[in-house]
Amino acid sequence: MSTDQPNPRVRPVHPVDADVVDVPADVPTPVPDPDTDTAGDSATEPDHDPAEVRIAFLLFPDLTQLDLTGPAQVLSRVPGARVEYVAATLDPVPTDCGFALVPTTTIADAGPADVLVVPGGDGAFDAMLDPEVIGFVRREAERATWVTSVCTGAFVLGAAGLLAGKRATTHWASKPMLEAFGAQPVDDRIVDDGAVVTAAGVSAGIDMALWLAAELAGQPAAEAIQLQIEYDPQPPFDAGSAVRADAVVVARARAAAEAARGDRVTRAAAAVLL
Repeated sequence: MSTDQPNPRVRPVHPVDADVVDVPADVPTPVPDPDTDTAGDSATEPDHDPAEVRIAFLLFPDLTQLDLTGPAQVLSRVPGARVEYVAATLDPVPTDCGFALVPTTTIADAGPADVLVVPGGDGAFDAMLDPEVIGFVRREAERATWVTSVCTGAFVLGAAGLLAGKRATTHWASKPMLEAFGAQPVDDRIVDDGAVVTAAGVSAGIDMALWLAAELAGQPAAEAIQLQIEYDPQPPFDAGSAVRADAVVVARARAAAEAARGDRVTRAAAAVLL
C-alpha cells in the first residue's frame, strides 16, 4: 500500500497539544477580564498532581472482559496514569468468559477520576438498573473530564441520564435501543460528543482508548502506545461490521437483542424520566 494513501483503519485525532486548531472566523476570541479571572487563584488549582491522570474502570458482574482489558492495556500506559478498578465490593467480579477481575477499590471509597470507563456485556443491562452503580456514574460525571463507554456500557451512561440529546454508539445489535435514552445512534466506531465518548462493540474499545490517549498525552504518545501493543489488526475475515454483514443476519440479531434486553432498557429509561 502506498505511503501516500491514508490508512482506512485509522481515524484522525485532534490531540490537545496540536499546533493548529481550526476556529470558525465568526467566533470571537475570548479576552480574560483581570477583575474576574481566577486562573491564578489557588482555590481553583487541581487537588492532585496535574501530571497524574486518574482513570477509573467500572466493574460489574458479567461484563465483557475485552471491553475493559483492551482500553486498560492502552490507558494504563498513558504518562502519569493512575488506574483504579471500581466495583461494589472488593470481591472478584466474574466476566462473561469464565474468569474474574479483581477490583482495587469500591464505589463507596473511590476518589474522583479524570477519566471514567464503563465496559459493556450483558451485565451492563443489570448494572443500569442498580441505583448504586448509576449514582456512582453520575457522581463521577460531575467531576471527570471524560466519561466513556465501550460496547453496551453506553446503556449505563444512558441510564445515568448522560446521553440525552447526544450522538452515541454501542454494539451494533443493541444500537437502536439507545433512542430510549434520548440519544442519537450513529454508526461511527468512536463518537465524541462533548465530554462523553462512546465506542462501538468490544474491540472498538481499543480504538477509543488510543483516541483518548492522544487527547490526554498527545498523538506521539498514543502512537507509541499503539506500537508497544503492536495494534495493527489484520483479521483473516472481513466479517466484523454489521454494515457489510448479511442484512437478514443483522435483523435477526437485533431482534434477539431486543427480546433479551428490551424490557430492562424500558425500565431504565423510565427511571431516568422520573
